[in-house]
Amino acid sequence: MDGVLVDSEPLHKRAKELAFEELGIVLPESVYDSYKGRPDRTMMPEVLALHRPGTDAGLVMQRKKDFYEQIEHQLQPVAGAAEFVRWAAGRYRLALATSATPRNRAAALRMLGIENCFESIVDTDRFHLAKPDPEIFQVAMRDLKLPPEKCWVVEDSLAGVGAGKAAGSFTVALTTTFDRRTLAGAGADLIADSFAELKASLEL
Repeated sequence: MDGVLVDSEPLHKRAKELAFEELGIVLPESVYDSYKGRPDRTMMPEVLALHRPGTDAGLVMQRKKDFYEQIEHQLQPVAGAAEFVRWAAGRYRLALATSATPRNRAAALRMLGIENCFESIVDTDRFHLAKPDPEIFQVAMRDLKLPPEKCWVVEDSLAGVGAGKAAGSFTVALTTTFDRRTLAGAGADLIADSFAELKASLEL
């Protein structure tokens, strides 16, 4: 969802920066890039263990959540995302597998107006192991009662592409977060610059 359907990565990054700044922690861009597509419950403890051992990660995650909700009104859809999902829902069985919290997932889907397009929704309440572990996609496939080879995974992050491949599915990467070369290096089977391009590939 984040980076695929909604352009939320910049907002999440800014909220994390503000939360870390309260502790005097300033991280390089490369660190934020390495955690794209992975939940806060993975990033926060790891970063704090390196920079502020003993800090309560739960409190920092709450501060990040507070900052995110203050700027959430700036959230924008990825161009063509809602239209693509509605088109695809009439042709394919869809699942949403996201590292977002239930609250953020629900807010984003309401904003896009596509709450009813998915047979399965998997958010942080339904999996334990973060991408690139394939668990999140395996849960969605179990819901759909489909084997991995019958499913396409659509992702934007390197961790997401890795998870899709580890799940055994054909994995599509959108260039909303990383460039083509980087996504190809992660193992993406198909790379698209837009939902229009992805739709054209599916129609072929």
